[in-house]
Amino acid sequence: MTPAPPGFRPYLLSRAVSTAGTLVATVAVPVLVYQMTASAAWTSAAAATGALPYLLFGLAAGALADRVDRRRLMVACDLLTALALVSVPAAWAMGALTPAHVLAASFAVQTLYVFFDAANFGALPTLVGRARLTESYARVYGTTTAVELVVPALAGLAVAVWAPAPLIALNALTALASAALLRAITVPLSHPRPQTGARDGMGALVGQVREGLGFLWREPTVRTLTLVGASHSAASGAWLAMLVPWADRTLGVAPSGDARLAVLFSCWGVGALAASALTPKLAGALGAPRLALGGLPVSLLCGLAVVLSTHWLAAAVCASLWGAAYSVVVINAITYRQRISPDHLQSRVSTTARMLSWGVGQPVGAALAGAVAATAWGPRGGLAAGLAVLAVGVAAAWASPLRGHALRGADTAQEAAVGRT
Repeated sequence: MTPAPPGFRPYLLSRAVSTAGTLVATVAVPVLVYQMTASAAWTSAAAATGALPYLLFGLAAGALADRVDRRRLMVACDLLTALALVSVPAAWAMGALTPAHVLAASFAVQTLYVFFDAANFGALPTLVGRARLTESYARVYGTTTAVELVVPALAGLAVAVWAPAPLIALNALTALASAALLRAITVPLSHPRPQTGARDGMGALVGQVREGLGFLWREPTVRTLTLVGASHSAASGAWLAMLVPWADRTLGVAPSGDARLAVLFSCWGVGALAASALTPKLAGALGAPRLALGGLPVSLLCGLAVVLSTHWLAAAVCASLWGAAYSVVVINAITYRQRISPDHLQSRVSTTARMLSWGVGQPVGAALAGAVAATAWGPRGGLAAGLAVLAVGVAAAWASPLRGHALRGADTAQEAAVGRT
């Protein structure tokens, strides 16, 4: 592994502490809302605030992050996040906390995260350079995955022992820590914005949104990676939606009091950790286009093995392999897309792709799986429905210009050509 470039370590640590704080709030907020209301509807509304801001503000966030100093934007988002979060335990301590306050704070935090995330995705290629992007993002992915494996369990234990409202203050502290770490980075996280002669304002912002969308649609490789990523996310949405009922009805793993369910929940995380180590080596050996095309059918086959499993141990092994294949595809697609996107469009392209994958693909996959599971096909049929969407994405990728790039090994030359635009 090559030495980390200057500024990467505080960037990585910022991502780790920020992810940890977010996971604490992800556990604490629904518990707090349910304790206050005893209402499934209120609790569902708290969960819905996670995806809605990306759909509402994703395009604007990407355009803004490409036109301002990304470090300043991320630091400002962290500080405002801490302010919104600390209002919850403060109101709770004064006996003035309401469910509406919790939801408003959660929505504000998720909205700020959209703008932070847009700047964050654009900052990494500038920080580490295109040549080290896959290795660096794999380290980020592996670190945040490790945090995701550990923190929710600890947060769940803490919520069981202490009241959830004070725990949200911990997320405020991690936001402040993230801001301090980002301020410690001395190298640039943004390239100078090209001067187009257009005045700043809403009209310019709309024009920049259109520029980003236009590039994404015109550039065939970026378009393919984005659309296929959405189909891949649909399969993960089906997995998340069906895991508990599928484990119960197909594998005989009870939804409560059965330690085997915890094993099944951890499988994708274990696979993702393996993928963070494997992806840079695979991308170096095969090239990004070949890895993109080869990883998709492997992910599909691993998913099919999960659907066909009837014993929990076999299912756990297959699910871990699926998590590894899925994560290899994700890491490679994100970094390949960033390597062939112009510097001044990084945030817009990454945020739009994330909108389509996380904001559209996962919810659609979950909804489709739920609808199929309500029929005679059951949870196994719901999982299969998500894989059917993935199969369409695999076919689309193999029929796209990406196949020609893979056959010719056209990776580096294309990156250079696009990077100069």
